[in-house]
Amino acid sequence: MNRSRRTALSTGAAALTLALGVLVLAEPAYAGEQPGNAQGSNTEQSGGGDGNGIYAAARIQYSGAVTKNGSTGNVTSSDVNWTPPPCWYAPYLGAKDFKEKMSKDIESQMNAPGMGGHAGAALSELQRHYEDEYGWTDTPGYKDYNVENDGKGMFWAAVENPNEPDILKRSSCNDLPFWVENGEAPPPQYEEAITPEILAALAYQHMQLPDTEVTLAPEANTKVNLPTWAWLDKAVFGEVQATAAINVPGFNIQATTTAKPVSLKLEPGTEDAETYPASGECAINADGSIGEPYAKGKSDQTPPCGLKYLRSSGDGTFNLQATITWEVAWTGTGGAGGDLPDGTFGNDQAVTVQEIQAVNR
Repeated sequence: MNRSRRTALSTGAAALTLALGVLVLAEPAYAGEQPGNAQGSNTEQSGGGDGNGIYAAARIQYSGAVTKNGSTGNVTSSDVNWTPPPCWYAPYLGAKDFKEKMSKDIESQMNAPGMGGHAGAALSELQRHYEDEYGWTDTPGYKDYNVENDGKGMFWAAVENPNEPDILKRSSCNDLPFWVENGEAPPPQYEEAITPEILAALAYQHMQLPDTEVTLAPEANTKVNLPTWAWLDKAVFGEVQATAAINVPGFNIQATTTAKPVSLKLEPGTEDAETYPASGECAINADGSIGEPYAKGKSDQTPPCGLKYLRSSGDGTFNLQATITWEVAWTGTGGAGGDLPDGTFGNDQAVTVQEIQAVNR
């Protein structure tokens, strides 16, 4: 039986959706407090459990600068084609616990009114797969749910990313639960099996960058044609880290995603303005700061980072947007690591620009 046949088994009937337990895995529970800038939190995304307190081991623990309640963070990837993984395969249950759950689900669906035809046949094949060693190419069957090897490994199952809006992508990990021995890698055909790289991408998705307001001088109101200085002190912002980990018997991996600020972009909120430098991109200084604080006597100088408004904001304000670009990289279990797309996060600031009043004598 080829892969398309295996997929048909897991998606060909609505009954199998329940049998696979994917719905349980796709409803994560979260706990933890709102983290600050790289301050420790411990948000857990777990798969759920049964009356005996048995939890799906596809529990991802998030710590560091991550969002509360598992929501998507405030980082925007600079690569519009990059997206977090929509789903993955992860450790689910040991053999005995898996047998208890799966056999009950299969029996319940088989006894459902009107269950027959293709759906009934699919359920019978599913039962044979886990009870009577019915398998196919690259996917062996199991005898009595592999109970004889209980404690020596776990069944892995699909986990949907609850933050993925596309239901087709979210449900694309549709293979049947499969067995993985402790200490062994999942079979190669399961390309979406959880890895440190996938954990790093999930940490990126949940990362919460600090709300950093650029310091301006003049601070409240500026004048037409008067250079406005902008800067960020190195003490205000710095590297931000988010960690995602899975820790279950026989399988322990983690990844830490680190975001480092590299530049600040100023967008004045009107075309009638100039930026310094002309690109609006203020690079980070050697000491980790951006721009230069204004000091008395510099009013006639050009700021290394700043802007100049060429007309008044009238009775309103201009919406100055200050966006920081963050360089993102990750490291993980076994020395793995690499780069992720740069991230951006911006704050809006209302700026009042007044005309310079001339006095006639």
